[in-house]
Amino acid sequence: MKSLRTTALKEAQTRVSPEVKAPSPKISEFFGSNVFDTKKMKDFLSKDVYEKLIAAIDRGELINQDEANHIASAMKQWSMSKGATHYTHWFQPLTGSTAEKHDSFFEPSKDGPIEKFAGSALVQQEPDASSFPNGGIRNTFEARGYTAWDPSSPAFIMESKAGKTLCIPTVFVAYTGEALDYKAPLLKALNALDKAAVEVCQFFDKGITKVTASLGIEQEYFLVDLALYNARPDLALTGRTLFGHMSAKGQQLDDHYFGSIPERVYSYMVDFENEALKLGIPLKTRHNEVAPLQFECAPIFEEINLAIDHNQLLMDVMEKVARRHHFKVLLHEKPYAGINGSGKHNNWSLITDTGKNLLAPGKTPKNNLMFLAFFVNTIKAVHEHADLLRASIASVSNDHRLGANEAPPAIISIFLGQQLNEVLDEIEHSRISKKIKEDNALWLGIPKIPQILLDNTDRNRTSPFAFTGNKFELRAVGSSANSSAPMTVLNTIMADQLVKFKIEVDKLIKKGEKKDIALLTIIKKYIKESKDIRFEGNGYSQDWENEALSRGLANVKTTPVALDAYISDKTTELFEKNNVFTKRELHARHEILLEDYYKKLQIEARVMGEVANTMVIPACIEYQNALLENVKGLKDAGLSKESLETPLAIINKLSLHLGIVKNSIDEMLEERKRTNAIEDSREKAIAYDQNVKSHFDAIRYHADKLEQIVDDSVWPLPKFRELLFLK
Repeated sequence: MKSLRTTALKEAQTRVSPEVKAPSPKISEFFGSNVFDTKKMKDFLSKDVYEKLIAAIDRGELINQDEANHIASAMKQWSMSKGATHYTHWFQPLTGSTAEKHDSFFEPSKDGPIEKFAGSALVQQEPDASSFPNGGIRNTFEARGYTAWDPSSPAFIMESKAGKTLCIPTVFVAYTGEALDYKAPLLKALNALDKAAVEVCQFFDKGITKVTASLGIEQEYFLVDLALYNARPDLALTGRTLFGHMSAKGQQLDDHYFGSIPERVYSYMVDFENEALKLGIPLKTRHNEVAPLQFECAPIFEEINLAIDHNQLLMDVMEKVARRHHFKVLLHEKPYAGINGSGKHNNWSLITDTGKNLLAPGKTPKNNLMFLAFFVNTIKAVHEHADLLRASIASVSNDHRLGANEAPPAIISIFLGQQLNEVLDEIEHSRISKKIKEDNALWLGIPKIPQILLDNTDRNRTSPFAFTGNKFELRAVGSSANSSAPMTVLNTIMADQLVKFKIEVDKLIKKGEKKDIALLTIIKKYIKESKDIRFEGNGYSQDWENEALSRGLANVKTTPVALDAYISDKTTELFEKNNVFTKRELHARHEILLEDYYKKLQIEARVMGEVANTMVIPACIEYQNALLENVKGLKDAGLSKESLETPLAIINKLSLHLGIVKNSIDEMLEERKRTNAIEDSREKAIAYDQNVKSHFDAIRYHADKLEQIVDDSVWPLPKFRELLFLK
């Protein structure tokens, strides 16, 4: 094992960045070149079919069989002109990653082999896919599941050295029609939101007929040299370091953040950005993050379904391109203890078909009232369903990150900034005037709200859900997560809240109240009812934990308990009423998420035991034997007892920590065996959390103490200083 680390270090130290060239110096000339976008649709489709496809994308109108055949033929013609030989339905099963099964365009026929792609193959396929998580929705022997085309997300070509494949974004559902993926519920939630938001918009602007949720996803990640990664079984099998003493130099000098990008990393960034841009992913920003070898990329805002597809695709591209540069991308939320973890900041807003951002304050009183309606309803929705939003970002890996080193805590709260807090406080305590005042300073009791600029208020990095000028930023999503889960929740609770808002306003109007006064009356009511969720201070402080408790805000720090929110009566009613999930689908997802939690802890426990028993302990014994030989030599040389004190003291320390590591490992493995016998998934997940994972810290603490004692040349695992500072 000593030679493995030594070999890995030598290999990492001699890396040379490959030369990377963009297809063109102008990004605009190759952006989306591998996407069947509207421009290519126009080129390859008849005018009538093109218009029907645009109607399907924009308004969800149905496409008939003849039109599907025409679109499929056009996709085949375009993709083959780009070198594609196969096609696949690209979907997002409940594993958290993407899935694909490739089929060739080639088909034999009586007249000779041909390339064929029918509309039926475009619209729907029946992959086996029986081994994907289903939470009891279907039996393994019942393999039938369907992928169905999502026209709103354009087809694209995935390139590799071996060939090119046409990828068609799809949903994945069971034979019974129940969702087995992330995309189908998201599309349902967006449909519910569109309908509810348009109805509220009608109070202000009759010209608004569609509201779309937009999303910008900031993606944080770590890089590590591939050779060093391969020399760390814990990293390779769990995505994080289960052992490792923190390097003397970490992030404490803040010298990595926004620093000069290392040449080898820069080469990698340019390469994966080029690939992403060809796929239509509008990457805009790259920079060093806070921790050593931590980075971030961010795209321009897009329609939310497309933004999430692009983020899933981006993670795949990053992984593939990293191998060309002998890097490994670490998307785990906490690959290294003691320094910042990685998140996926979801910047969410609502855009009308007239081009208005509903979360951007306007310059007129009317626009400000419209802004307040959507702004306050968002706050109210999160307040009402904070437990569900917490559940949507819960995972075994995100539990390590929440509340640690910049990441927000597990308590869901909303940061607005001083100015908007004062505005809401003023509205809450103001008397609603019955006379309309024409000036911008006061209108129906609404304080003046200046146009909010992006830098109007400082960011609160400890806030899970923060308003940042014209959008809300959900900072609590983990870096490896599929953003569909929290975005399905956020858009559903917003849709539900807007429906309730309209009902309450309409009731007042029917009683004879003026529309504007009715609107402000309910807004004022919601401000008061949801005030407890607003918090401007330090989310890490014990004072906030105490205050949150007094406000009635939950502080659920572990995933198994957080996931209970998915199957509560309140949640079931919410999702069934908005036609997003059935009760059966919710219970299936709850089961899947619990299984994912305990299985990942099960893997970590096994890896920890294996690495400790086969690498750490043998290395320590080897060094201990060398010290014993040293002591024996000193004795044979006739040296005094005093001269033996130092090596004996080291041997005693080694023995102490070795004994604790070995005993703790044995106890953990026995506890794992007992826990594995539990049949109930929730009970098993909690037992893994409380009885198995509880051993991890002690094992790691004493193993890390051994790392500080054992001869560096003997220690088998690449150390943090090597993982984080070798570029």
